Amino acid sequence: QVTLVESGGGSVQSGGSLKLSCGGSIRFTYSYYCMAWFRQTPGKDREGVAAMALETGSTYYDDSVKGRFTISQESANNTLFLQMNSLKPEDTAMYYCAAVPSRRCDTGGPWYLRFKFNHWGQGTQVTVSS
Repeated sequence: QVTLVESGGGSVQSGGSLKLSCGGSIRFTYSYYCMAWFRQTPGKDREGVAAMALETGSTYYDDSVKGRFTISQESANNTLFLQMNSLKPEDTAMYYCAAVPSRRCDTGGPWYLRFKFNHWGQGTQVTVSS
């Protein structure tokens, strides 16, 4: 059974930075997973923020975070990161780590489609104040 655990959320002021981490049972070396970060605010759909194909390192970003957020992996520690810089109040949300066994993140449709991912963490809250 795949488990994912997020950490690193918190409260920051606008313009600040946070780094989210996602660990769990997936072993990154020789791992054919696409992993992603999604976020959700009350009353809204969960939206894709960034994704990475672990084998190739290919990355994908939502336009709203390009140039501010960076997704990365640390294979030695089986950890996925999301470095978030220049945070804005509109980035406030619960952030979720997700995974799907796939070499590519764009197999079967765009990477940001929530239904493609079959493993989810419990989420970590990010709050950005103005």
